[in-house]
Amino acid sequence: MPSHLIDPSSAEAFPTPPHVPDRFWDKNRGSVRIEALLRSYADLERRLEETSHLPGLPDSHEGYVIQSRHSLLSSDPEVNRRLHGAGFTQDQAQLVYDLAAERVLPAIADLAAQFDAERHLSRLTDHFGGEEKWAEISRQLSAWGRGNLPPDVLDALGATFEGILALHRMMASGEPGMMRGGAGDSEAPTEDGLKKMVADPRYWRDKDPAFSDRVRKGFQRLYPGSA
Repeated sequence: MPSHLIDPSSAEAFPTPPHVPDRFWDKNRGSVRIEALLRSYADLERRLEETSHLPGLPDSHEGYVIQSRHSLLSSDPEVNRRLHGAGFTQDQAQLVYDLAAERVLPAIADLAAQFDAERHLSRLTDHFGGEEKWAEISRQLSAWGRGNLPPDVLDALGATFEGILALHRMMASGEPGMMRGGAGDSEAPTEDGLKKMVADPRYWRDKDPAFSDRVRKGFQRLYPGSA
């Protein structure tokens, strides 16, 4: 047999080239299986065509029309690009944003509120000289506030560090309760008018000297002999 001819019965006559998958290589002939390659390519093209025409899948990420359910959430091009790459339809992409507004934002708000409360608690503990002293003062403030202030005023003052300090000043100075109705805080102060003034941030947060003086004088005129 001439040396330039190779026995076609030998499986190793033509080893598969490293860049050609085995299923596309004919070892007996030493050539690419064109028909198998074409069939595979046609199948791949068909699948890509089917994927690109999924119902509701826009041609690109820019085709999404996202309805914002919250002021903090708006359509984000990078997020949309990733959603489109994963084959998300219009409805599925909208669902992602809706779930973020429904679940993620409330969770973040709860964490922020918890952090804020812990920060206020830490400041109060330091201000009043430790956990034990603050625990006792907190109990006193709660009891005094329930007995002397309307619930809405007590809630407003007890929500912040500044409000609690104002509540503590009121308790320490013996400012009287405000349990009856009325209106105004001018020449003839009323309990309702003073209640509104105490709940005003200028009194419990800003410690406005002139405004605080009006509150003190109002108590003195309404309740002669009070502090």
